Amino acid sequence: MSDVTSKDVLERLKSVRGPDMTGNIVDLGMVSEVFISDGKAYFSITVPSDKAKDLEPLRLAAERVVKEMPGMKGAFAALTADKKAGSPTPPRPQPAPQQGHAHPHPPRGAAPKQSIPGVKSMIAVASGKGGVGKSTTSVNIALGLQALGYKVGILDADIYGPSVPRLLGLSGRPQQIDGRLIKPMENYGLKAMSMGFLVDEDVAMIWRGPMIQSALLQMLREVAWGDLDVLVIDMPPGTGDVQLTLAQQAPLSGAVIVSTPQDLALLDARKAINMFKKVEVPLIGLVENMSHFICPNCGTTHDIFGHGGARAEAEKIGAPFLGEVPLAMTIREKSDAGAPVVVTEPDGPHARVYREIAGAIAARLFSNEPLARAAPSIIFE
Repeated sequence: MSDVTSKDVLERLKSVRGPDMTGNIVDLGMVSEVFISDGKAYFSITVPSDKAKDLEPLRLAAERVVKEMPGMKGAFAALTADKKAGSPTPPRPQPAPQQGHAHPHPPRGAAPKQSIPGVKSMIAVASGKGGVGKSTTSVNIALGLQALGYKVGILDADIYGPSVPRLLGLSGRPQQIDGRLIKPMENYGLKAMSMGFLVDEDVAMIWRGPMIQSALLQMLREVAWGDLDVLVIDMPPGTGDVQLTLAQQAPLSGAVIVSTPQDLALLDARKAINMFKKVEVPLIGLVENMSHFICPNCGTTHDIFGHGGARAEAEKIGAPFLGEVPLAMTIREKSDAGAPVVVTEPDGPHARVYREIAGAIAARLFSNEPLARAAPSIIFE
């Protein structure tokens, strides 16, 4: 493991001049706390929002000087927008706290969203809470889209609890191309990127918001995805930093919400739906996971978590209902083994369900009526 400390990295970053070539980015207060894991440094650089696009060379310079430090394997830097960054003035006074938390606002002079070269559309697969089988659903939807003839990749955006490596039976470290782009891992013809490839499985990711943002944007923008029809983004549960970062930084084509039928899960699913609505990301539809259990011995159907809750919710809010996935031992066993049912049991009933859901998503994405729209900026005051 590298002996380089966060203090060493900050000292090195003092060699990078500020936006107006006066001072350096550290003394100007532009650099977030630096986090080091497995010889890689993660940090963000706050820049004026109206200059963010022009300051990409500054970000590259910061990454380069850190990568050149002896003992460092890499650096992950991201630009974050702030209307008053880059000025050696005292910290801005905070406004009086209002009821609730920070809310997204319409764009006001923020930098335009950056598309991913070669990627035609991006969809977020999200849930309001954990434990609803969202990652399993994401992987099988991605493989279902691929089975329909689309070129597909998957980004595991769950920094704290990445599941995609295990679900796809992947391990090892990704390679770098030309010292910059990361080559995605691949299995079953599906390109994949996850924090699980960069850190050991048992490492606890104790990161703050800027660190998460830096790592996420690195995995999104600096991966050689190639030509993709769809990039499926497996979101972490909830409505926190990662969801807001993606809504701010990426032109998401839409969101798929995964929920189980019971009322508690649906309450959290509504929070996820409302969050995407506030940041103007279109809702592609709802999936009801663990919809019912079919006894493998007697064939009897049991509604363990209730049944039809997500369908009823979709009808209530006027959103498409994409399909029901049963609670099945086969899905669980295949997922744990890194052998998703869509590719290992393609003729089975469960694979057919996922392909039908993928088909409904594709119909929404690639219909004549445009679904995608540029995501808005989010400014916190």
